[in-house]
Amino acid sequence: MSIIGVGSGGSFTVASLLCNLHEAYTGRVSRPSTPLEIICNPTLSSASPVFLISAEGKNPDIIEALLRARSHSARSVHVLTNRQDSPLTQSIAKLTDINTHVFNLTQKDGYLATNSLLMDAVLVARAYGELDGQKDQFPLNVCDLTLNGQPIQDWLDTTDEFVKEVVSRGNVIVTYSPLLTSIAADLESKLAEAALLHCQLADIRSFAHGRHLWLAERSSDCAILALVEPSLEGLWSHMRTMLPSTIPTLTMSTGSGAPWDLIAGLVAQMYLVSRIAREIGKDPGRPTVPQFGRDLYYADLHKFIPKPIESDDRGERSKYEVLGARWPSKFRYGSMRRNLNAYKIELERQKFKAIVFDYDGTLCTSQRKDAPPPESILNQLTRLADAGIIVGIASGRGGSIQEHLRNVLPKNVWPQFKLGLYNGGWITSIDGPEPSGKDTSEFLSHVTRIVRGLKNFGVPIETIRTTQPYQVSIRFLEGIATDQMWFVIADALRHAGLDLSRMVRSKHSVDVLAGGVGKSRLIAQIIQESKIDPYHILTMGDQGAWPGNDSALLEHKFSLSVDLPSRRIDRGWKLSPPHKRDVDATIWYLERIQLLPESTFSICITDNIISETDREPV
Repeated sequence: MSIIGVGSGGSFTVASLLCNLHEAYTGRVSRPSTPLEIICNPTLSSASPVFLISAEGKNPDIIEALLRARSHSARSVHVLTNRQDSPLTQSIAKLTDINTHVFNLTQKDGYLATNSLLMDAVLVARAYGELDGQKDQFPLNVCDLTLNGQPIQDWLDTTDEFVKEVVSRGNVIVTYSPLLTSIAADLESKLAEAALLHCQLADIRSFAHGRHLWLAERSSDCAILALVEPSLEGLWSHMRTMLPSTIPTLTMSTGSGAPWDLIAGLVAQMYLVSRIAREIGKDPGRPTVPQFGRDLYYADLHKFIPKPIESDDRGERSKYEVLGARWPSKFRYGSMRRNLNAYKIELERQKFKAIVFDYDGTLCTSQRKDAPPPESILNQLTRLADAGIIVGIASGRGGSIQEHLRNVLPKNVWPQFKLGLYNGGWITSIDGPEPSGKDTSEFLSHVTRIVRGLKNFGVPIETIRTTQPYQVSIRFLEGIATDQMWFVIADALRHAGLDLSRMVRSKHSVDVLAGGVGKSRLIAQIIQESKIDPYHILTMGDQGAWPGNDSALLEHKFSLSVDLPSRRIDRGWKLSPPHKRDVDATIWYLERIQLLPESTFSICITDNIISETDREPV
């Protein structure tokens, strides 16, 4: 999966390093971006995880980028910061589904934030190194870093003449290997932000496409610094022989584009910038910042950059996408919209006595950590239960849901809740017993043996949890997308002649269900036990298209999606605004539920209510 790294100044360097390493290890094209790119076009983050990086968390640009990304499109947002309490973390506290990674920096940073930059860069580099089984390759001390086998200090000792020349000329052209983009980006950032030199960046071949005219027409203003690694050393040596002899050149050669070599390059260029600053007679870490500079930095972006225009789409596009009809296919909105309007009219006319939810991704964030629903969801569930509405929750999880709900819901509403745990295999209540586990399924035992074999072969499986006689739940290593791994598991079961229709996936696992197990069992139980007409039940889930694990829920006549709709045109629509997904979409729906007499309710999708979740976070 591709990723987007977002940062300004030194944090942009970390974002660039993150994307560099992700591309090198995964082959997935990834993009370092400035906060303004996300602010102006938050749809950039609609399909890829976003990593927002800010050392102190005071940057107004990154805060606005967070709000736009989370509120308008992003599915997965991560924040890397070095302060536990900051304007950024305060903004995070008001949002849902943000993965926050705080690594506190005890030493105060200077103007160029080199301490936090280096710490965050090392964290990112170590993470990718360890994922690749290379955690022992990193030296224990900065002094032990090397450039192509030689100590950094030895390389610096060769730079004195170049430093004098480049300072006298006031301009440097930095040519670089694409594998060393993060080093080049940080060098330009420091030279520019400390007002030391004018710096031009171009990869080694882009430099050959016209930029060489600077050497012909303004040779007295030019010096060249080349950042290369082994794959481009030969090319750069050849190109260097063609340059005018009057142009000062300096080469920094790293051992490779491996994580530890990138860190060595970052450290080396920081020392080089320090030498340039000393030659000029400046302290780049303590500049005199003018008042207009502070005013520029703290401009109120929310005030001056308008929000993206909200689409009036209320479900058509999500149906087209789940059917595979994506841009540039010509959407036949007339036919689709007629089906949508007919469904909305029918839905809003109906009175309901029960509502059945998926859990992860619907009532709570679909993350690896096991946590209860947020207070905003709990308040809505309590409101329904207090009114006598039957509330069902169907989940692939087990008893942890009972424990969570016992801890967060008033005891007087417990009887209104019906639980379908292990994907509906075990029907129980909030205070009901756990299944005995005495019965077994040979089908599930066979599936378990097959999946363990895959794990032994190196398939990135983290856990295999078999809950007899209901399901086998397979989780993968952090960052592995289940929509791709579903096919790996499915192919292995197909080779064994097993039934693939029993396989479903959520955002965090692939589940293989025993015969007769499914979330629709909870609906059937509510119908039978409470004598409720099937049309008096509303269902809600996030993975509505098979093999999504909510496909059975959203096959129900009256059903709503909070993310991926059903492929059926007569049900399972996502009717919340396009930018609201998962828990945010659930809240949007719940705020539109109107309680009626006799323990019934209706839902009004087409009203003009402006809820708290429609407003921009502050």
